[in-house]
This record gives sequence, C-alpha cells and structure tokens, in this order.
Amino acid sequence: MYGTYFGLSDLPFSIAPDPRFLYLSQQHREALAHLQYGLVCHGGFVLLTGEVGTGKTTVCRCLLEQVPEQTDLAFILNPGCSVLELLAALCRELAITVPEPSHGQQLTDAIHHHLLDTHARGRQTVLIIDEAQNLSTEVLEQIRLLTNLETDTHKLLQIILLGQPELADKLRQPELRQLSQRITARYHLGPLTFTEMKAYIAHRLSVAGIEAALFQHNSLRRLYRLTGGVPRLINVICDRALLGAYVQRLPRVDLATLNRAAVEVLGASPPRSRWPRSAVAAGLLALVVTGGWLAQSPWPALADIRWPAAPTPPAIDTGSPSPQPEWRTGTTIASTPGPAAPEQPSKSAPAHKDVSPPQDPWQWPAALTTDLSQVMAYRHLFSLWGLDYDPAEDPVVCPFARRHRLECAFQSGDLATVRQQNHPVIFRLEHPAKGAVYATLTRLDDDRAELMVGGQLKQMSLTELTASWPHSYVLLWQLPPHYQAPLHPGSREETVIWLEQQMARWQGREPRRQNRHYDELLVGDIRAFQHSRGLTADGIFGPQTSIYLSATQLNDLPGLAGQQEITSVLHP
Repeated sequence: MYGTYFGLSDLPFSIAPDPRFLYLSQQHREALAHLQYGLVCHGGFVLLTGEVGTGKTTVCRCLLEQVPEQTDLAFILNPGCSVLELLAALCRELAITVPEPSHGQQLTDAIHHHLLDTHARGRQTVLIIDEAQNLSTEVLEQIRLLTNLETDTHKLLQIILLGQPELADKLRQPELRQLSQRITARYHLGPLTFTEMKAYIAHRLSVAGIEAALFQHNSLRRLYRLTGGVPRLINVICDRALLGAYVQRLPRVDLATLNRAAVEVLGASPPRSRWPRSAVAAGLLALVVTGGWLAQSPWPALADIRWPAAPTPPAIDTGSPSPQPEWRTGTTIASTPGPAAPEQPSKSAPAHKDVSPPQDPWQWPAALTTDLSQVMAYRHLFSLWGLDYDPAEDPVVCPFARRHRLECAFQSGDLATVRQQNHPVIFRLEHPAKGAVYATLTRLDDDRAELMVGGQLKQMSLTELTASWPHSYVLLWQLPPHYQAPLHPGSREETVIWLEQQMARWQGREPRRQNRHYDELLVGDIRAFQHSRGLTADGIFGPQTSIYLSATQLNDLPGLAGQQEITSVLHP
C-alpha cells in the first residue's frame, strides 16, 4: 500500500533475509570476513553468534552469493534433530545416495567416501548450520567427529556454526571442550549503533528506490531507544510506521506515528489513539481514484491536482473542441520545449537547448498557481530527457520515469552540490506574499542561473538564487546498463563491465578486464571517486555515486554545465 505512495520500487523493511538490502556495518563486514575465511581455510570450525535479529542469516545468505566455484555447500536450517537425522540431512544436501534405511555408520562412511572423491576433483565441502544453539550435546559431538575425516594435509569438511549467544555458552561446557578447541575463528554480531542505524535505514530506502529522509530525526532517536539497534525490530517498526504515515497522508514518519507503530508491533498496552479505519479506507480510496502519488517528496502530489473536466458530449456534435486543462491550452505551456527525437539527436546543439524561448530577467511569475507550476516543471524536466510527460495519463511521476530507465532522486544540498551533480533539477521557490512556484533549473554559470518557470526561460543572479535556495530538490538520473540494485564489493553483475569502462575513462587509462566480478581493484577505484566527490567512500555503487559519475561523462544527457565545464571535471 505505502510503496506507491512513497514511490518505492520494493518494500524496504521486509524481514526476509534479502542480500540486496544487507547494510554492511563495520561489524557485518567483519562477520562476513570470518565466514569467507571459513570458505577458504582447510579445517576447523568457524563460529558466528549474535542476538535474535542482528543479521546472522542475512550475512550468511550474502556469503552464499560469493561462494567460490570449486566449493560444495551443505546448508542446514533447522538442526533440532538427532545424530541420525543430521547425517541423513547432510547426505541429502550433498546429493549422496544411501540405502534406506541406513544406520549411523553407513551414513558416515558414505559421507567420507563422498568427501574423498570431491577432494580428489579439487573441490572443497563446507557445512553451514544455522540456529546451531538448538543442537544437542550429542549432535555437536558427532559434528566434531565429522571433522576427523581428513587426508594427510587437509580436513575434508569445513563447518560454520551460526547461532544465538547460548551457543557460545554451550560450547564452554567441559564435555564440548574438544570441539571448542577446534574453532579457528569466532565472531559475535552485536546490535547497530545509532549512527549505523540511520545509515542502515537510509541504505534500505536507497535500495528500494528513494533517497529522501522518510523519518524525522526525533522519531529515529525514539526508534533506537525502542529497538536497541536490532535490525529485525527496526524493520518491523519502520514498516508499520511507513504504513501509518501513508494512512495519515504524511510526507514522512513523525514521532507520534512511530510511537503508535511501536505499540502495535511490540504488543504493549493499546495506544490512546490509533489510525481510524475510516482513515485507512479513505487512503485506499484516494489511491484507487487518483492512481497514486508523487513519490518520495513532501511536495503536493501531482495526482492531487484536479484538472478541469471535459463536459459530457452533447447529443449533436457541433464540431467544437472539448475544453482542455490549462496546461494543455495555455500560451505559457506551449513554449515548453517538446521532446527531442531520439532517433536523430543533434550533435551540434543538444535537443534540450535548441528550442528554448528568449530569456527574461527574473520576475515573480504572475497568474501562475503552485500546482500548475509543478506540472509544467515536471513536463519540462522530462522534455529535457526527450520524453513527453502527460500527468493526466501518468499521475505518478516516478513509475513513469522508471519505464524509461530513469529514476527519481530527491536530494538535499546547496548549489555547489547541484553544480557537482550536473543534472537539471526541480525546486520550490517561496515568496512571503505571493506564495510558491516550482522551477526547473536548466543551467548554472559562474554568476547566473537559467530557470524554466511556467513555460518561460528566466535568468536569475546566482546571489539571488543562493539566498532563495530551499536546499531540497528533485532530479532524474539515468540507470546504468543492466543496473538493478546497488553493487556491493564481491558481487557479480553485468553492470560491472560498464562500470570498469567508466572508471578507466575517469582515470585516463585502459580498461583492465571484461568480467562481471566487482573485485577489490574496481572497488578501490570507486572509493577514490567517492572520496573525490565528498561521498561516503564505502565502495558501494548506488544511486548517489551513479549520479555523480554521470556528471563526469561527455554524452548527450542533459546537464547544467556547458561542454567546456564538463571537460574540466572529467579527471580526478
């Protein structure tokens, strides 16, 4: 329900362990490194513990996406079983054929022969057991005995145990000291810090397609006190809070909404006030009637704007045209540039500049409503990308953009940030007496700016624009080839090939290779680029990094700078 309202491409706070949404805090990076060590070392146990909901299973599933090709994995999720059942489960995971019924020694022998065969073929076998705190002492001892299967130089089976803190307590028992002594790497995954929680929420929203801050700062403080930084609790409360914000038509989650969501999720005493059923029904009806909302923004939704409706056709056709909305018939909108022909782009003059009307000095536009200016601003922004946007047919802006391989990005920053991003943006200008209008910023020079307001191209001094700048704006950015979600170090995606070419161009070198692996060399290049642009140098190639990277490219994409200015920022 709330996904369309906020312009999300996916639900950001599902408790399913989706590796796409994995936020790699320092702890999670270290935990993943321990598991990766377990995949490459030869022998012993690797132990990962953590409280319920801290992300153990999600880290493990991220590991599964990075398994070396020569590795066979056995993954046991529900280990509350007997010794015989565990051995049988291991045989099933490794596709080992055994007679029915089989006793323990037969299963052990079959496993041993299988491990010897895979080792002879240059492969290794890793057993991962989740929720290992449920294993009995007898089963844990049997698992230890499995590590006795070895050659002269290698253990044939590497075992990774995932569990709650009780598992570490259990392994300290005297009868399990032999197993404990074979643990070669241990790591305990704790909750997130407040700073990490904020980054975690922003990351999940970014993966789901939104860069805007959907939670007020005081609501985040309250969320951290309620959850203690446990990701699973953060997810369920955030999910409920976004639903509450949607029901109340709020642009973001405030403190009261978060408190109500927490009461409903945590099962405390009933709240003094809940979202009324009538409000839920009204919200659903509005969504059905309007077809959605302008995503990701506290601004009024385009779907809220009521166009003058055409009258019912008369019985006799008089040949008179039906009345049209003002944005179709007004003289101001007629001057808005139309879409460029994508088949034959102009190389001498970009399509978004050659049809601009004469420039006028800045004056507050007369007889232009806020709603109409917003529609015209979006129509002009899309026209710069060669698209004809009709809000009557597509009242939700961001899904329309996605159909054309564009994404909405709601940003915060000053004009220096906008200049560095080098994308046309829409922003809101406020006047204490005359109201507000939306404008499309189409060019930034050293001392002046060009704005499209109400279908007319205006000039404004940079000093005046800086004084009026609202520090929030929206832009469109083009998705890289094959881009589906942010690239994390170690992932394998088709986008990596394109990204290596862009980094080679930025650094003035030849591409190193043509493969899909987002390896440490390329991650280092991305970190260097992020650092040069003042971004968080985490090596994750997401929307923000992509926006800044596209600003350095010589191409036909609309920008705020001329060709000469773009060239000056090509190299680090």
